[in-house]
Amino acid sequence: MTFAVADDGRAVSLVGNFNNWNPEIHPLRRRSNGTRSVAIVLGNGQRASFRYLAEEACFFDDPDGDAIEPNGIGQTHTVNVAAA
Repeated sequence: MTFAVADDGRAVSLVGNFNNWNPEIHPLRRRSNGTRSVAIVLGNGQRASFRYLAEEACFFDDPDGDAIEPNGIGQTHTVNVAAA
């Protein structure tokens, strides 16, 4: 599954339940098409809860995700389910 955002000049990481919310594991790489992206492997039907983390500790959700839901700490996270 590929995760991508527009490149606004800030470093961005993908954090989620698949990497223990660790921003060092999945940094998004700058691409020549004006985006930053990273691909990860999820099992068929695996549910990924995630957010993006930009510099200055700025978390944000993916409006193109399958759903956005409360995260239990007063904010939200995005949910995607890997295709079966």
